[in-house]
Amino acid sequence: MTTLAGYKATHFRWEAKGKVATITLDRPERKNPLTFESYAELRDLFRALKIAEDIKVIVMTGSGGNFCSGGDVHEIIGPLTKLDMPGLLRFTTMTGDLVKAMRACPQPIVAAIDGICVGAGAILAMASDIRYGTARSKVGFLFVRVGLAGCDMGACAILPRIIGQGRAAELLYTGRIMEGPEAERWGFYNKICEPDAVLGEATSFAENLAAGPTFAHGITKRQMHMEWGMPVDQAIDAEAEAQALCMATGDFRRAYEAFVAKTKPVFEGR
Repeated sequence: MTTLAGYKATHFRWEAKGKVATITLDRPERKNPLTFESYAELRDLFRALKIAEDIKVIVMTGSGGNFCSGGDVHEIIGPLTKLDMPGLLRFTTMTGDLVKAMRACPQPIVAAIDGICVGAGAILAMASDIRYGTARSKVGFLFVRVGLAGCDMGACAILPRIIGQGRAAELLYTGRIMEGPEAERWGFYNKICEPDAVLGEATSFAENLAAGPTFAHGITKRQMHMEWGMPVDQAIDAEAEAQALCMATGDFRRAYEAFVAKTKPVFEGR
């Protein structure tokens, strides 16, 4: 059995409580920027979560009233200007691999977002499954502001599917800030919360998911991701196979037995 509850993080905080684990980006004096090391550790952790049996839902947040200010200007942006093309490609491949790992892990990821959420921080929020935000938060895909394209870490593929093609194009071309109410109106946020409640509400939602049929949640996440590139008929066939797999689980039988007994089902994720 692969377990991660006791994982010891080096470049962020990791706390597991029951079936829910919380990742906290924790450099509050700099609004929680990412470094080469934190990118790599996050990538490796999400890869490990793919086979972890004890953690069923992830909450991702930041400390000090901010989510994440993106790549650290001094520890990432500066050094990147000195790399050759092979070095640059290694870096961009690594950051893209983080998003791939987030999408490939079966655990739903719930982001609790307050304050600054820009650059790669906005990508981490985008790559999550559910996003709880605050009215004062500021989301920005700032790549154009430093002379880069908006096509960073899957933004051109994923963001339009969340908020629509035209809205995504506007944000990626301009790099402008999207404030909390607009983010909710456009569908980027699932819910707006008070700043002192956003993490608690995101965690409560995560705990409810973790108490549900977590094997089935993992199948739902996989199918939502895979079906982006499928014709409708192929997607229907894929869902038939996926649902038959879920029907073979004990959770499906337990739900039926609880219905017959007029009790609440207790799911075991298998």
